[in-house]
This record gives sequence, C-alpha cells and structure tokens, in this order.
Amino acid sequence: MTSHSKNLHRFWSGKRVLLTGHTGFKGSWAGAWLKHMGAEVHGFSLAPETEPGLYGLLNVPYASEYIADLRDRDAVANAVKAVAPQLVLHMAAQPLVRRGYREPVETMATNIMGTAHLLDALRTSEKLLGVLVVTSDKAYDNDSYDQAHGDVIFREGDALGGRDPYSASKGSQEIVARSFGQSFFREKNIPVVTARAGNVIGGGDWSEDRLMTDIITAIATNQPVILRSPDATRPWQHVLEPVAGYMMFLQAAVERRVEETTLNFGPDSSNTVAEVVDLMLAHWGSNSGRMTENNGDGKKEARTLALDSSLAKSALGWQPRLDLASCIEWIVRWHKAQLAGQTMTKITAAQIASYEDLMDRK
Repeated sequence: MTSHSKNLHRFWSGKRVLLTGHTGFKGSWAGAWLKHMGAEVHGFSLAPETEPGLYGLLNVPYASEYIADLRDRDAVANAVKAVAPQLVLHMAAQPLVRRGYREPVETMATNIMGTAHLLDALRTSEKLLGVLVVTSDKAYDNDSYDQAHGDVIFREGDALGGRDPYSASKGSQEIVARSFGQSFFREKNIPVVTARAGNVIGGGDWSEDRLMTDIITAIATNQPVILRSPDATRPWQHVLEPVAGYMMFLQAAVERRVEETTLNFGPDSSNTVAEVVDLMLAHWGSNSGRMTENNGDGKKEARTLALDSSLAKSALGWQPRLDLASCIEWIVRWHKAQLAGQTMTKITAAQIASYEDLMDRK
C-alpha cells in the first residue's frame, strides 16, 4: 500500500515554504497541515477579515509573517527576498464571485497583477524549487449560465475564460502563471504549476457569501437558511481534499514525476445547494428549514459546475477521500466543538491526522 501521507511528510519536512493567503480559510488549513509535517512556513496575506476567524483560532506558529497586499509590488518583493523560499503555495486571492461584481478592478488587480508581482519577485529567488498557483474551477469558460439542464464537466484542456469579473480574473491568472513559467522558470528547471479546485467547504469558514456560514448562522439563530440558487450544482469538497492535492502536485512536479502543468481537484460528483443544506441540517439535528429568495441583485453565477479529476488521479494517485455526507459530518463536528469552547488547534490537528489515515487506504 502506498503511504501518501508519509511521502508528503518526507518531502515537506524542513522545507522553507512561502504560503500566501495564510490568514484565509484554505490558507489556515494549509498552514496547520504544513506545520504538522514539520515545514518551515512563512506567511504573506492581508489581515484576517472575520471575527471569529480560523487564523486566530488555530494560531499557527509561522516562522515569519507579512501582513501586506499582493497589489503592493515592493511589499511582495521584500517578503520574497527575506524568506528566500524553496517552495511556494500561492493561495492569496480575492475569492468571491459577488464581491468581484462590486469590486471588479480590485479583484483583477489582486488575482492577476498580484500573481504577476509574486512570480516576478521569485524570478531571482536562488533557492526556489517550485511554485504552485491556486486558481479555481471558475477559471474555465463556462457557458452554462442560461442552461436549464445538462452537466458541464471541465477538463484541463478546456478553454479558459469567465463572464463575471472574478471568473475572468482566475482564467487570466492561469495565463499569467503559464507565461511566467515558460518565459522565466522553465530554463531554470523550476516548475510553475496551477491547480483548479471545486467549491471548498470545511470547519472555520466565516467568509462573506459562504454557504456553511449562512447555515450555521441560521441554526444558531433558529432562522431558516436563505438560498439564492437552491438548484445550482457545485463540486463541493472538504478543504483537506484539494490541499492534499496541491501538496502532492507540487512535490511531484519538483521531483519530476509528472509532466502536467495544471490539474483539477474535485469530488467524484456534484450536488445542489439545497442538497448540501438539507444534509447539514440533518447532521446537526436542527429544526431550521430553508427558503429561497429572489436573486434581486441580478448578478449571475454559473448554474452548473463540475470537474473531471481523472488526470490528478492517474498522475498523482490522488483521489477524494470524503463523500459529501462524511464531509458534512466533519464540518458539524468541528463547529459544534468550536461553539462548545474547545481548543480548535487540537480539533483541527485531529481532523488532519484522520485525513492522513484515509489517504493511506486503498
């Protein structure tokens, strides 16, 4: 049996890692896991936006932290120079579709030019071994806005694009990463790879417009969960699923075990918003119901999204380990512990350890 978790520990232990977006939801989970494996982790991110926030609850002991903006080219360059990273996980982004409508220029400046600032600064980083840029399943040119039915399952070779500002910024981010990789890093044999994940959920996500946040708030206040698009289908997955994929992918790229420069990481099936809500309420044991409100702001989001992750499975041996029911069960357990005042560093570490056990099963 292949021990994926031991392989990860062997590679990442002692490595000097620059993790951007370390104060965010996905970045906080990644930082905790990297420290669990013995990596020397340095963070670069904006200050946390929510209270409570996962970053504060986990209190990961970073080797250094830079609370700064990707749009500040000098701040990015100074951090890269000071850290001199061996490995870079670039997760920092403006990650919200609806905020992208409100702040289109800021979204594009962060996601496109912020990535360019980082990669440009890394061009002269002498100890660099590899870079992974996290983009999104929404980087694909999704033409399903007006489709009443039918699945759109994206594969790595499909066209990039995006009608809304956020999706356009993520498609552009892919192009920027590929350009820098081919123009400046390939000649140094330094891989620059990108990863596209589905809708990530898990314990500790209090971000704006997040479904789990809305559900837990409704439960706590004994109110119905308000749904904008109950029939919208998304590739929901626990946060540890793509984070495992990111780390496996960057390791394999550095070790020259893969030729792919981009991979999808998504669940084996997609589910509607309504299905996720009903499952969450059932696992929590809540009497809260759900109701639909008209999406009156007129901001369209793709109706259907699904990813084909077969390439990641064949190239890395990665595969989803948690079905949706198990994923929801882990989230409920995490948030009930948090509401009970338990130490979330321990709860989070236990879930990471449990996930590593799952990784090593067939």
